[in-house]
Amino acid sequence: MKSYLVPILRNAVIAFCKTSNIEAIPEVSIETPRNPEHGDVSTTVAMVLAKSMRKNPRDIAYELVEMMRSMIDIDVITDISVAGAGFINIRFAKHIYGERLREALHAGAAWGRNTTGHERRVNVEYVSANPTGLLHVGHGRNAAIGDTIANILEWNGYAVTREYYFNNAGSQMANLGRSVYMRYLQLWDSSIEFGKDEPGLYHGDYVKDIARVVAERYADTLKEPTEENLRICRKIGEEWCFEAIRKTMQAMNIRHDVYFNEDSLYTEGKIEEVIALLRSRGLVYEKDGALWLALSRMGLSDDRVIVKSSGEPTYRLPDIAYHYDKLVRRKFDMVVDVFGADHIATIPDVIAAVEALGADRSKIRVVIHQFVTLMKDGEQVKMSKRTGKNYTLDDLLQEFGADVTRFFFLMRGVSTHLEFDLNLAAEQSEKNPVFYLQYAHARIASILRTAEERGVHIQEHAETTLLTHPTEIDLIKCILRFPEVVERAAELLEPQGIAEFLRELAAVFHKFYHDCRILGEEEKLMQARFGLVKAAKQVLNNGLRILGITAPEKM
Repeated sequence: MKSYLVPILRNAVIAFCKTSNIEAIPEVSIETPRNPEHGDVSTTVAMVLAKSMRKNPRDIAYELVEMMRSMIDIDVITDISVAGAGFINIRFAKHIYGERLREALHAGAAWGRNTTGHERRVNVEYVSANPTGLLHVGHGRNAAIGDTIANILEWNGYAVTREYYFNNAGSQMANLGRSVYMRYLQLWDSSIEFGKDEPGLYHGDYVKDIARVVAERYADTLKEPTEENLRICRKIGEEWCFEAIRKTMQAMNIRHDVYFNEDSLYTEGKIEEVIALLRSRGLVYEKDGALWLALSRMGLSDDRVIVKSSGEPTYRLPDIAYHYDKLVRRKFDMVVDVFGADHIATIPDVIAAVEALGADRSKIRVVIHQFVTLMKDGEQVKMSKRTGKNYTLDDLLQEFGADVTRFFFLMRGVSTHLEFDLNLAAEQSEKNPVFYLQYAHARIASILRTAEERGVHIQEHAETTLLTHPTEIDLIKCILRFPEVVERAAELLEPQGIAEFLRELAAVFHKFYHDCRILGEEEKLMQARFGLVKAAKQVLNNGLRILGITAPEKM
């Protein structure tokens, strides 16, 4: 509906500005009022104009309304009025909704897709956990958010590359190698104490599993504490952990197109290239044997060490080289990073350095998600009853399945601390928010199956203008809003908007189902209502697909 109205309103605003000698034409925005009595759509453009004109917004609103009335088709818009401080409220003719519903029915599985991205190349990086152990619930939220953002961008016409930054360099990987080696030695000598005078070791039982793999391959030939033997343990540990991560991602319906190896930044000379570029621009200096990044020359307050006096780089340096590679070498039009809140301090430093190297900082979009707390019976939970140990992402997936786990990670805004309610996740009823959506989809599928079983032929083209009942109109309005919701989600890089919309759509459908009979109704109206529920089913299916959740035909 907005696509019809925006040009009319904009032309009225342009005409008004010309007669009032206003050069700057304001942006025209149209919203859906929370109270349906205020009309189908509303705009505050008169209030925007009032600020620059220093004129009563109601007076401006009345002038705009008069201009709009001369431009509209009275068969489309039945009422334009001014309310409150200068709101312009607009109401459409009921038959228009049925006509627009045909667009959604015709689009089918493509309803909600658009081309605003113009095939621009976007790199979305998410999860990127070090292969030093099993994924925890925070990684799960990162995975769900990142993969869904990638889906949203694809629906908006972007060419998306899903990337995992495979961090297999640095002290944490060395610690994994030492941990595996110590557990390996314990297989041959149980008197060896694990972790004694060895800070940074990994204590999880999975390290014992890796050590057994080492023993299966090499028997007792690695007992000598040589660099080569430690390297073997580290390599096997890395492979084991990353394979476990892959399996977890697969179980959660998460996929990646590229696994970027951090080690390649060193072996291919990209780290040295970045240091040389920074040095040529006078943005690094040596002090106390270390190499410092002169962030104070880039508008930030504190300089940071990027290469320690030991020669070991800090994590900022490979991050800078990695982003330089994505923006300058691989020439992505946009880079989306999905990080946990613990990364927030380093982001400005990396962006400043990449900009200093000639990249466009506006192409970097960073999504920061807050932490996850598991709750049960109103109290925080850390230990899994099933395992007696700290909850892992695998525990959640095995206990609740991919659909519930993924939806719970997405149903709150990314910037909001997430309380994952284990009681609610365990519900096998419509109390569970993801089941509520899936039940709506399955109920429509059941309606269509019942019609088929009774020999009712559902027509391809129904007279949808017959749909004038208030709950029919509400359901159509919801269906027609879906493309705007998808586009808005891409602008904000926020999956929660899709989840909230689907909850609203399911609620409106259930009300329609309660109020309006389908089977047994007069033929033309019955066919129109079949068209409506088919469109609702398609939108539920499309929205759930964007969220990476299944849309069952039966439940």
